[in-house]
Amino acid sequence: MVDTRFYKNNGPLSLSEVAKICDAELSDSSKAEVKIYNLSTLEKAGEGDICFFFDKKKKAQGADIKATACITTAELAEYVNSDVIKLISANPHLGFVKLNYALYTERLPEAEIKSTAIIPNSAKIGANCFVGDYVVIGENVEIGANCIIEPHAVIGHDCIIGDNCRIGAGANIMHCQMGNNCFIYGGARIGWDGFGFMMIDGAHKRIPQLGRVILGNDVEVGANSCIDRGALDDTVISDGCRIDDLVMIAHNNQLGRGCIMVSQTGIAGSCKFGDYVVCGGQVGVADHLNIGSGAQIGAQSGLMRDVDPGAVLMGYPAVPIKDFMRQVSYIQKAVKK
Repeated sequence: MVDTRFYKNNGPLSLSEVAKICDAELSDSSKAEVKIYNLSTLEKAGEGDICFFFDKKKKAQGADIKATACITTAELAEYVNSDVIKLISANPHLGFVKLNYALYTERLPEAEIKSTAIIPNSAKIGANCFVGDYVVIGENVEIGANCIIEPHAVIGHDCIIGDNCRIGAGANIMHCQMGNNCFIYGGARIGWDGFGFMMIDGAHKRIPQLGRVILGNDVEVGANSCIDRGALDDTVISDGCRIDDLVMIAHNNQLGRGCIMVSQTGIAGSCKFGDYVVCGGQVGVADHLNIGSGAQIGAQSGLMRDVDPGAVLMGYPAVPIKDFMRQVSYIQKAVKK
């Protein structure tokens, strides 16, 4: 059961309301006014709860469901306990997400600027913003309306942050221009120096990093991830990108729209990604590569050359997924000889 100390429950909802929200069809129209109070898992759902059942591998568990109602597919409905009210959906997983949004709301702070926040007169804070304790905002910063800046966040001088953005606790934003509806999770570091050094007189001397980080609209950057600013050109993260926790994006990289970078992915400098590229966990990308739109890179893969649009690669060095599977099969057979 969802802990209402952290999330507001907007219920109860009638099953007719649930059906509309989830694009589902109620199997028994006489149950339209039955109330649902909580979302729950198959295993824990009980009276007043609704669960979702869409995994064919778990169809044997259908008879054990004790929820008041269950959203499932037409194919799996016959396996659900006969005492449970069924709602039939072509896509129960999507229905789950929609109902989650409708039934629960995260508890967020009311608009307020805490007295311990350090804000210079030159900074511009939009309407209806929350600025938490011990936030530090630099000179000439511009922050749009309806933003949440959580405690101990630091926003460096001259940064621009759009409307409806959320900067997590302890996050640092420097040399950055950010669009609307962005969410930067706690501890993220955006806009710090790229890793650029040159050997001069027997010592590694830092190369000045003079670019910025440009975040588009609706970008999420996970906890403790790092995005370095460019050396001359900007580091660009385009609209709709999703960057998981503990991801490293080096200087001058350009990510197209809707890219997904899963945890512990590391991208060396000056790479260019097309739209909707997906990198699984712990992917490593060498510098100066071009990754085509729609490419998918499997977890723990190492990219050492350009990738064609739509390619699906895996392995180290990464190869087409079918070649990787053949390699694995060959090695397994060789070991058994």
